[in-house]
Amino acid sequence: MRVSVIDSTPQILVTVRWYIAYSLSLRDLEEMTLERGISVDHSTIHRWVIKLVPLFEKIFRKYKRPVGISWCMDETYVSIKGKWKYLYRAVDTAGKTIDYLLTANRDKAAALRFFNRAIGQNGAPGRINIDKSGANLAALHAVNAQRESAIKIRQVKYLNNVIEQDHRFIKRIIRPMLGFKNFCYAKIILSGIEIMRMIKKGQLRCPGKTTLSPAQQFYSLVS
Repeated sequence: MRVSVIDSTPQILVTVRWYIAYSLSLRDLEEMTLERGISVDHSTIHRWVIKLVPLFEKIFRKYKRPVGISWCMDETYVSIKGKWKYLYRAVDTAGKTIDYLLTANRDKAAALRFFNRAIGQNGAPGRINIDKSGANLAALHAVNAQRESAIKIRQVKYLNNVIEQDHRFIKRIIRPMLGFKNFCYAKIILSGIEIMRMIKKGQLRCPGKTTLSPAQQFYSLVS
């Protein structure tokens, strides 16, 4: 696993990981790096995150472990420029993250984009549990209309507790950020948070390596 054509010094990697792994603001990180004897502006840290995370995500997806065939899907709200946008997410019954997608709208088209992306990345599940959203149901019917073997659809509220609990982790990390200012940057930062979350869940395969801590697994993406 390797990221190239960028300056991947240890402090940059540590700072990026801190931002996507913990409930810290950019200014928190500015102070923390200064305590380590490194003076760096919070805007520079933001640029590191925006530059590195897409490369991490590309590598991570190559080594992501397979997920289960029973999915729970739901969407949660994210504030961008003072307006609510929608983060579609799915986990399997063991709590492993399947996929995620930030969208401007909450409708059939957005849900269909999410399902097609998740299935394209992970293969088709045997069944998916969703809430009572008519848009999500319509999107799944559209998916099944193109398949020989239909995905079983369930709409049982308590079965989605596993993903609703998982949303809380994402919310906790982004709370100190006080809302995003840019949709594209929000997508990148959220994908970084999701990557770190999946690493902590043990979803990264590390070929030929012994047991590594979540931090070591993250750094292995560029080693």
